[in-house]
Amino acid sequence: MYPAELVLPMRLDITDGGFQELHTPEEVDKTMEIAKEGTTLLFINSVCGCSARTARPGVKWAVQHSQYKPDHLVTVFAGVDMEATARAREYTLPYPPSSPAVALFKDGELVHFVERHHIEGRPAEIIAQHLEMVFDEFCAPAEA
Repeated sequence: MYPAELVLPMRLDITDGGFQELHTPEEVDKTMEIAKEGTTLLFINSVCGCSARTARPGVKWAVQHSQYKPDHLVTVFAGVDMEATARAREYTLPYPPSSPAVALFKDGELVHFVERHHIEGRPAEIIAQHLEMVFDEFCAPAEA
C-alpha cells in the first residue's frame, strides 16, 4: 500500500476533475446499483507514470470538453483502496485487472473498456479523442 501523502496529489488530480472516489467495496456496489440507469465512467487510478502523463489528463480533458458526458464519474485507486479496486474489477470482467483503466457502463452494462496497454505510449490527446468518440456513441441522448 502506498503512503497517503504520496498519493494525495494523484487523488486530487482526478477528483478535482469531478470524479467521486470509492474507497470500499460497499461504495462500489452502491454506485453500480445507481449505474443501472444512465451512464457511469469508472476510472481505475494508478501511481504509474502513464496514469500521470496520459490517462488522468486524457480522461479529464474528455469529460470537460465532450458534448456528451457520462452521468456519473467515479474512481478507485489501485494499490491504495485495494478492496474497492478488486470489487470494481469484478464489474469489468471479462477484462483482466488493469491500471490505469477506464470503463464506461450504460444502464448497468459494461459497454467500453480501455486497458493499460491502450494507454501506455499514447499521448493524453489521443486518449481524450478516443473517449470523446465513446461518449458520443453511448452518452448522447436517444433520438426522439
